[in-house]
Amino acid sequence: MAQDEAVIGCTGVLLIGTRGTAGPGEVQVRVRGGTETFLAWSAEPLATGTPVLVIGSRGTRQVDVIAWTDPLDALNGEAGSAG
Repeated sequence: MAQDEAVIGCTGVLLIGTRGTAGPGEVQVRVRGGTETFLAWSAEPLATGTPVLVIGSRGTRQVDVIAWTDPLDALNGEAGSAG
């Protein structure tokens, strides 16, 4: 299956938490001028509501994600400290 290159590097929020290698969750991603929903796979379990970054596409509306904290949020005072 061909990868969906447009979604790689996009951010989103988990609608259904992932279970790591035990199974996928569901993520809503901002892409192509709107939002789309994909099955989301991660190396470790991630909770519902976790902001994520799409790091890969498996084709057929499935993506690989990691937890994500936008570093620009620290500039707006939305995060504790920017490390």
